[in-house]
Amino acid sequence: MTSTGLLSEIDAMAMQCDVQHKGTGMRHHVILGLLLASATTLVAVSARATEPATQAVAKSEVALCDPDTSQTYAGVRYAWLGRFDVEIVVGGRWSGTAVLEGNMGCKNDERTAWLISGNTRQPLRYEGFDGFRWMKLVELETPNGDTKHRIVRVTAGPGKAAFLSGVRVVVRDRQGGTVTLTATLKPTSSVVRGRGPIDGGFALAYPEMAGLWAGEGEISRPACDDASLERAFLAAEKNGRVANEMLFRCRKFVDGWLAHADPETGLIPRNLRESKDIWNGRDSAADNYPFMVLTCALTDRELLQGRMRQMLETERRVTSRVGSMPDVYSFSKHGFLRDEVDLDAIIFDASEYVKDGLLPLTEWLGPSPWLDRLLEIEDDIWKYAPVETPYGNIPSTNVEVNGEQLQVLSRLYWLTGEQKYLQWAERLGDYYLLGGRHPTDDFTGLRLRDHGCEIVSGLCELYVCCAYADAPKRERYREPIHRMCDRILEIGRDPRGMLYNIIKPRTGEHVPGICDTWGYNYNGLYAVYMVDGTQDYREAVRLVLAHLPELVDYHWGVADEYADSIEGALNLYNREPVSEAVEWMDSEIHDMWRPQRPDGIVEGWHGDGNSARTAIMYQFWKTQGLRIEPWRRDVRLGASPLPDGRVCVSMVASEPWRGKLIFDRPRHREIFHLPIDYPRINQFPEWFTVSIEENVRIRDVTGDETVLGGAEATTEGMPVVLEPGKEKRLIVDKPPRKQTRK
Repeated sequence: MTSTGLLSEIDAMAMQCDVQHKGTGMRHHVILGLLLASATTLVAVSARATEPATQAVAKSEVALCDPDTSQTYAGVRYAWLGRFDVEIVVGGRWSGTAVLEGNMGCKNDERTAWLISGNTRQPLRYEGFDGFRWMKLVELETPNGDTKHRIVRVTAGPGKAAFLSGVRVVVRDRQGGTVTLTATLKPTSSVVRGRGPIDGGFALAYPEMAGLWAGEGEISRPACDDASLERAFLAAEKNGRVANEMLFRCRKFVDGWLAHADPETGLIPRNLRESKDIWNGRDSAADNYPFMVLTCALTDRELLQGRMRQMLETERRVTSRVGSMPDVYSFSKHGFLRDEVDLDAIIFDASEYVKDGLLPLTEWLGPSPWLDRLLEIEDDIWKYAPVETPYGNIPSTNVEVNGEQLQVLSRLYWLTGEQKYLQWAERLGDYYLLGGRHPTDDFTGLRLRDHGCEIVSGLCELYVCCAYADAPKRERYREPIHRMCDRILEIGRDPRGMLYNIIKPRTGEHVPGICDTWGYNYNGLYAVYMVDGTQDYREAVRLVLAHLPELVDYHWGVADEYADSIEGALNLYNREPVSEAVEWMDSEIHDMWRPQRPDGIVEGWHGDGNSARTAIMYQFWKTQGLRIEPWRRDVRLGASPLPDGRVCVSMVASEPWRGKLIFDRPRHREIFHLPIDYPRINQFPEWFTVSIEENVRIRDVTGDETVLGGAEATTEGMPVVLEPGKEKRLIVDKPPRKQTRK
C-alpha cells in the first residue's frame, strides 16, 4: 500500500478515534502522520509538565482504531491484535516514574497478549469485565535527563487475542518533563499466534457424544466386496459422525438461547451482555432466531410448531411499528426502546431481518409463515422508502441496505412472479450502475467485508436476473458490471486470491487485512460467469479454493467470522469441487465451534446463530442433502458420492430406531423458480436432489431395493429400521423414469 490518496482517510480516522490528552496544566501537541507500506497509521502525541514545584502527572495518549469502522465495541473503536501488532515508541525527558498503559478491551471473557521489549517477552492476561479498562503494560526506566527511546511491541497472545482502544504514558515528575509517544498498527502477516478460539468446554461436557464422534465403539458392517464401494461407505460413516456432531451442537445452541428468552414475550435478547434487555430486527431476528427455527425443523418438529411459531407471532404482534417493519423492543419497558420513530433505523432492521433471516429460511423451508412475514416486511420497506432519486424512491443511501435489497428482490421476483420486485431491484441497479454511483468508479472506498460487500453480490444477482427476465436492461448493465468485477480482481486480492477488507478503486490501494466474507463477493463474480461465460471469474474462484490450505492456521476472529468464511467456501466448492478446499473446511468447522459452552451458548451474542447456519450447510454436504425423521442424538446419517453419480449412504444408531430417510429436492427450481442455481449468500447448497419428475432408487447392499417418485422421496421418504450398532448401507441413484403411454 502507498500513501497516495490515504492522508485524508487517516486524518478522518484519527479524528473519529477521539484522541484525548488528559492532565491539568499540560500543553499538548498532536501530530498526525502516515507510515508507508507496512503500517496502517501513525499518531504521535507530545505532552509537557509545567508545574515543577509539585509532583505533576504528564500523560501522552494515542487512540488506536482499525481503519475498518465495524471494529467497535461498547461504542468505542479499537484495534484487535488478531489483525494488527502495535509498535509503540516512547521518548522524552523525565526524572520520575513512568508507566506505559493500554486501554484494554474485554467481553466478559479472557484475553491475552505478548509485550515484547528488546530481548524480553512478558505475557499479559486479563478477564472478568465488559468494556475497556486502562492497564499497566510496561514500567519505563528513567532516562536520567537524556532523551531516550523505548520500543515496545504488543502482539496477540496464546489464547483469545486482546484488543485495545489506545495507549498512554503516565509520568510523575517533580522536575517537569516531556513525553513523546507514537503507536503504529502493523498488519500481522496472516497467522495469529496461538490455537485460535479458546475452547468453551462443550465436548468435555458430553463424553458419550465425543466418543461417538471419534468413532469409538464397535459397529457391525455389512460385507462389501467392491473395494471402491467399501472406501465410499467408510467415508460415509465418518461423514455421519461429523453431521451428527453438527446437529447435536445446533440443538444445544437452541436450548442455550431459549433458557435466556424473555419470560413475558418469549423473545430472545440481542446478546447476553449489555443488550440483554432488547430484541431487535438486525441482530436477534436476522442472525440468531432464524437458525433456531431451522435447527428445530431438522431436529424437533414439535418445538418448531410450538415455541418457534409462537416467537414469530409474538414478534409480529409486539415489534411491528411502521407498517409491518419491526423496531427495537425493550423487555423492561414492555414496549419500543426508542420513543420516536427512526425510519432509517427501522428500514435497516427490516432489511437485515428479511435478507439474513427470513430469506435463508425460505431457501430451505419453502412456503411457510416465515415467508408470509418476509413478504409483508419487504413490501413495507418499499411502501415507506424515503429516498428520492431520478429512478423513483429507494429505501436508503446505505450500501449495505441497498445491497441486501438487491439480493432479496432478485429472488422474490422469481419466487412470486410479481413484476414489482424486479422493478424495484432495477431502480437500485440504475441508481448504482447508471447513476454515477458505480462501486469501483465512484466510491472512494469499497468494503469487501461485511457491511459493504452486499452491494457487489447484490448487483451481480440483479444482473443474473435480468439475463433471463429483462434482456435490454442486461445489455445496459453488462459493461458496468464487468468493470466492477474486473477492478475487484485487479486490486482487491492477494496472491492467494483472498480479498482485502477495503479497497480504494480510484487509486488501486487497499486497507491491510483479508475479509472473512471473501466468498460472498466471489459468489457474485461466479454468478456473472454462469450467464456470460467469463473464464477469468471462474478461474479466480478456483484459485482461491486451491490456496485455502495455506490458511489452515489463520485465526479469523470470532466464531461468526469462521462461519462466514466456511459458508463462502462451501457455496463455491459446490460449483467448483477443488479438492484442496475439503481439508480446510473440515478443519475450520471445528475451530468455529470451539468456543461453544456446555449450555450450548457459543459466544453469547447474536452471531451465535451464524455458527448454526453454517453447521447446517456443512452437515448437508456430509449427508448429500439427506435427512432423517425423527432426529435423535445417537443416529448417524452420512453419505459419500461416487464418480458415476451414485451416492453411498451409511446409517447407524446406538439404540433401536424407526423412522424415515428423506431426500432433498432442487429447491432453487421448485421453491424459488430460479432459472439457474447460481451461488448466493445464505443459501443451502444442493447436493443429491430428486425433482418431482424423477425417481430415486435405493438399494440395500443386502439385496433389498426400493424405488420412489420424487414427490414421495422428498416428503414422505423411505421407511427405515435400525438395530443397535448395525450399520445400514444403501446405494442411491436416479434411474430413467418410465414414460406413461397416453
